[in-house]
Amino acid sequence: MSTRPAGAGSPNGGSGAKVTFETLARKKASGEHIVMVTAYDHPGARAAEVAGVDIVLVGDSAAMTVLGYDSTVSVTVDEMLMLTAAVRRGLATALLVGDLPFGSYEASDEQAVRTAQRFVKEGGVDAVKIERGGTTTQRARAIVAAGIPVMGHVGLTPQSVGALGGYRAQGRTAEAALRVAADARALEEAGCFALVFEAIPSDATAAIVPQLSVPVIGIGAGPSVDGQVLVFHDLLGIHEGHQARFVKRYAELGQATIDGIRAYADEVRSGAYPAPEHGYAMATGEAERLRAELGHKF
Repeated sequence: MSTRPAGAGSPNGGSGAKVTFETLARKKASGEHIVMVTAYDHPGARAAEVAGVDIVLVGDSAAMTVLGYDSTVSVTVDEMLMLTAAVRRGLATALLVGDLPFGSYEASDEQAVRTAQRFVKEGGVDAVKIERGGTTTQRARAIVAAGIPVMGHVGLTPQSVGALGGYRAQGRTAEAALRVAADARALEEAGCFALVFEAIPSDATAAIVPQLSVPVIGIGAGPSVDGQVLVFHDLLGIHEGHQARFVKRYAELGQATIDGIRAYADEVRSGAYPAPEHGYAMATGEAERLRAELGHKF
């Protein structure tokens, strides 16, 4: 469905094989956990590729992590497409999924298909992701019917966080968990190849996942899923501000970045940088000749 960058690529899990939808289905069947991470630019995509993840999601979380918005609802289709195309150029083996942003698919099946087609043609995605059940189920069905694979997303859905009463876990009662299960089943029946479960109690996830036949990727949904996803900036300690309880920081690159820039600034101000080894030399005798010529002309 998309053009691969020539010469790009690195082993995925040591195999070097392109991850496909069949790959994910086999992983679920065999109990092999699926690794998914977000990325928003070419360097992030290259890092994910070299690390050998299975799926890279260009999430609408880019609104906050790289574009400075207060929530995901502000990001536009054009902004997401620019980021998605950059990520595409950094991947060869990982499956690429793009988030359809708020307001780009809800109005009608026609709008949903048109937006999804742009993500395939302009962003180079292998699949798109949309949030919620309800009317989104029909949108998923329409996009799948148009030949574009869809990943669903249930539980805490950031695009509708206002209607959910804030960033809080979903499915904490049996009745609420049944609604999550119904949304998940409806999206599966609409043809979604996989689902994201976000901020759902572990007990609820453990009860629901065995009822589904497609891979389920969790984020704050406990261990009873087929894979996990974390936001690039969260897991690497780059993002400032509130951290959800499910986030585990595997590095502290944010502080390392600040320390590096501060050290550079200190050396510039003190004159320690640049040192002689950071510059270039003219050919022998050319500096004297230059000075002589400048003396004649100026």
